[in-house]
Amino acid sequence: MDRASMDARTAGDLMSTPALTARPEWGIVETARFLHERGVKRLPVVDETGTLVGIVSRTDLLRPMLRRDDAIRDEIVDDVLGRTLRMNPGGIAVTVRDGVVSLSGQVEDRSTIPVVERLCQSVDGVVSVDQALGYAIDDLAPAADPDRAAH
Repeated sequence: MDRASMDARTAGDLMSTPALTARPEWGIVETARFLHERGVKRLPVVDETGTLVGIVSRTDLLRPMLRRDDAIRDEIVDDVLGRTLRMNPGGIAVTVRDGVVSLSGQVEDRSTIPVVERLCQSVDGVVSVDQALGYAIDDLAPAADPDRAAH
């Protein structure tokens, strides 16, 4: 605590000026960066007229990322594997613990593995993705050289 704070007698003596505020239309990332850059834990949120409409805190910004493991797993199985990649979700075992996704099983093509990883990583709440996926077809292997085979 600095000397000025110890001698303060009013809220005005303690407050920082100018007041740091957020706008209601700011995105979560923009607001989080602003908090981090300014070293503050909370921001008043004001509308275009300067009227206070709320307070946003670091905890508020983290809440959307702190999803339950079962919700993360369901989104990966249903949306990522099922709807987006149109894969048989039964071919890949998905477990989630504390936001860490573990994938095991087999996909058809080797080139699909990094796609699955990236899509899983993009799911809100995922901390990291550990995969032990096998593949049926190595579509990334260099093709055999037909000229060399003829010799």
